Amino acid sequence: MMSTWQQRGDYLVSIAQHCLQGHSHFDLCRSHLVKASQISRGTIYNHFPCEADLKLAVITAELSHQLAQTKLVEAHFTDSLHQFLYHHCNRLHEVVCKRRFSYVRDLPDEAMLEQASEQYRNTYLRVEQQYSRWNSQCVDAIGIVPGFDRKALVKSYIRGCMIEALDNVHQCGNIMLYQQFSFAVAQLLGHSDKRLPAGQAMLDWFDSQ
Repeated sequence: MMSTWQQRGDYLVSIAQHCLQGHSHFDLCRSHLVKASQISRGTIYNHFPCEADLKLAVITAELSHQLAQTKLVEAHFTDSLHQFLYHHCNRLHEVVCKRRFSYVRDLPDEAMLEQASEQYRNTYLRVEQQYSRWNSQCVDAIGIVPGFDRKALVKSYIRGCMIEALDNVHQCGNIMLYQQFSFAVAQLLGHSDKRLPAGQAMLDWFDSQ
């Protein structure tokens, strides 16, 4: 039995995440959760007064997961470039090998944020800001190379790779996938001269998590 409102909400979000595994975009509605969760429609609709609330809740949960992953790479690696590459390669690995849902195709726009309840909107904005700050500070620590808006270039490239991984089937143990991704990110950051993580070392670390 769910003992608190928050626990029930967290449970519903986890069910939604499970339902979205392997999906290339967010195609879940509140009504879909009734059968999947065995919780009444009324209770689900009380937790998520509109569809935008459910979507934001799932995206926020994914962002929170990514934030937790940044703590892992910070604990294991001292080099900022390696932290950045291991983190984003792990995101790619979760999509490729675990078919984890990624919201990269469903980024909230102003219309969705306006539709959402204040609670879900504010929580999303807070967590998204924290995750964006981590990425920005990590790139700063790697070292900004003048000439381009490298943060925007890298962000766009990573998003494109995540969408491609959602749309296509890749072999889980494909070392070249992570090596090519790492090389491209390093190039865009202007640090192709730096030593990059070995592909097998990455796979071993992913499997140990």
